[in-house]
Amino acid sequence: MPGDSVFSRIEPRLTSVSKPIQYVGGELNSTVKEWGADAETVRWALMYPDAYEVGLPNQGVAILYEVLNEREWIVAERTYAVWADMEQVMRTGDELGPIPQFTVDAHRPVGDFDLFGLSFSTELGYTNMLNALDLAGIPMHAADRGIEDPIVLAGGHAAFNPEPIADFIDAAVLGDGEEVVLAISEVVREWKREGRPGGREEVLRRLAVSGGVYVPRFYDVAYAADGAIEAVVPNRPGVPWRVRKHTLMDLDAWPYPAKPLVPLAETVHERFSVEIFRGCTRGCRFCQAGMITRPVRERSINTIGEMVENGIRKSGFEEVGLLSLSSADHTEIGDIATGLADRYEGQNVSLSLPSTRVDAFNITLANEFSRNGRRSGLTFAPEGGSERMRAVINKMVTEEDLIRTVATAYSHGWRQVKLYFMCGLPTETDEDVLAIADLAKKVIAKGREVSGRNDIRCTVSIGGFVPKPHTPFQWAAQLDHETTDERLRKLREVVRTDKRFGRAIGFRYHDGKPGTVEGLLSRGDRRVGKVIEAVWRDGGRFDGWSEHFSYDRWMTSAAAALEGTGVDVDWYTTREREYDEILPWDHLDSGLDKDWLWADWEDALAAARGEDIEVEDCRWTPCYDCGVCPEMNTEIQIGPTGQKLLPLAVV
Repeated sequence: MPGDSVFSRIEPRLTSVSKPIQYVGGELNSTVKEWGADAETVRWALMYPDAYEVGLPNQGVAILYEVLNEREWIVAERTYAVWADMEQVMRTGDELGPIPQFTVDAHRPVGDFDLFGLSFSTELGYTNMLNALDLAGIPMHAADRGIEDPIVLAGGHAAFNPEPIADFIDAAVLGDGEEVVLAISEVVREWKREGRPGGREEVLRRLAVSGGVYVPRFYDVAYAADGAIEAVVPNRPGVPWRVRKHTLMDLDAWPYPAKPLVPLAETVHERFSVEIFRGCTRGCRFCQAGMITRPVRERSINTIGEMVENGIRKSGFEEVGLLSLSSADHTEIGDIATGLADRYEGQNVSLSLPSTRVDAFNITLANEFSRNGRRSGLTFAPEGGSERMRAVINKMVTEEDLIRTVATAYSHGWRQVKLYFMCGLPTETDEDVLAIADLAKKVIAKGREVSGRNDIRCTVSIGGFVPKPHTPFQWAAQLDHETTDERLRKLREVVRTDKRFGRAIGFRYHDGKPGTVEGLLSRGDRRVGKVIEAVWRDGGRFDGWSEHFSYDRWMTSAAAALEGTGVDVDWYTTREREYDEILPWDHLDSGLDKDWLWADWEDALAAARGEDIEVEDCRWTPCYDCGVCPEMNTEIQIGPTGQKLLPLAVV
């Protein structure tokens, strides 16, 4: 029967797979509901397309899981990518046949649900999606699915250009999910109550005409002789020419997760996380997250305090992460830090911030966050090694700012600082990358000077830059992996051979090949779908894991799949775009004005030539017309509120 558990088929085989606990379910605060009457119940299978240890802490899936399950008429369960040993067990199956992709909550087949929602924070999860579809028995291509198959939806940051997976998904949702998943559920519920009129085509049409759900099959793409996109045109009446992102206003009204999931197996983050605000307007030109999540919307200090208290009580976690794209920018962060440190004095509850902007750091804030927990290292993200590069990316932090900040930290007892940079940024030269070594040496020298100690450490972590849609760098040429690797080799050599500072500088980086594939997927169009499918059929899984990633597999598959199209991997990655080129995501509206993005791209090139051009943060300056607030009918929501976070009880 639909909705029946397959656990009895899985359990005898769990002893033959690694980490069997990840397939068992039953976590604290998880939800198992009755399957429900078919016409009255809407059922969601939610997937973060990676392993349990990565997927369970994912904030987006956890929030939607809770929001959906709060409605009596909705059943929401979770599923994750299975490792190769479990995949083999499932494909081999038993006397009943193969064991399908299942949820961890009630171990129901994913193919029995009404909707299969996947959240992509990175494009490297696409092959895991195809594997889950195949294991679930869901036809891989959307065009082949029938009325009984789930509606496959994509969300998350990668959904802002879902064109490479357009053949495999039925729909995509841009932006915040809390409200739109309920709206989608209402549409599906009404369609089911009416007896599913018009079949699959009709329910997708109803979703599409709302203007907030993108259904790729309702848009035709034409290509010019040179391989570029000629037009993207709706092929059904009532379907909008552009699909808008969703923006959740008043975060205080949505204090999720309220019942944090507590993992049974070790995960990448063992903490309770509270998102203290959403959006960022610092204007870093490389940062897709900052561009597509505008405007800034802060949670109030009282709501943050209540969420922390509730989360600790219901989970037992001893670490609380206060998350956002730039957490120290919250207008009341000082009061939040002091209030929470006071509240949990002596209770073994530690607070943490993600990487902090150099110009937002102060020692009082750092001391408050380390008051009740261990004093861990501090992380800063200058991003560019030279001041010229930081001007290009609009990360207006001077060398003096950084040295002054780390001097303050080292003089107050910190011994380790981590600096995050990128390699391959537009207009970058070898000298810009080698400047990273000079900066790290100056940091160590200053640390030794102000602390009077020699056990000072600085870890340099470097990621390869990948141009992303809906950013000023969406037109930029991506640096080829050979040049990326050569620049990083030179940098490593400069650091390693320095007798005075080399041993004090840690050096972490990834080679450039995964970045090339990410670039292909992030700025690709529908033709790239054939590449993804070919990689999956050749055994591609878990491409975000270095030990499973195969660059040769991707390049071989791409050469075969793109043959005869007039385009290749370089066309998607290392080629610079022109203003008038139609980009694969131009019909998807993030609120950002394309002319503003182009002007900001030109400003980046002007900054590379030495012109003094800076885009300031519109939280504190007049609006600079990026387009988001008027286009999305939103506004910046920031404090101060004048409220104080008081202890709930005397300790």
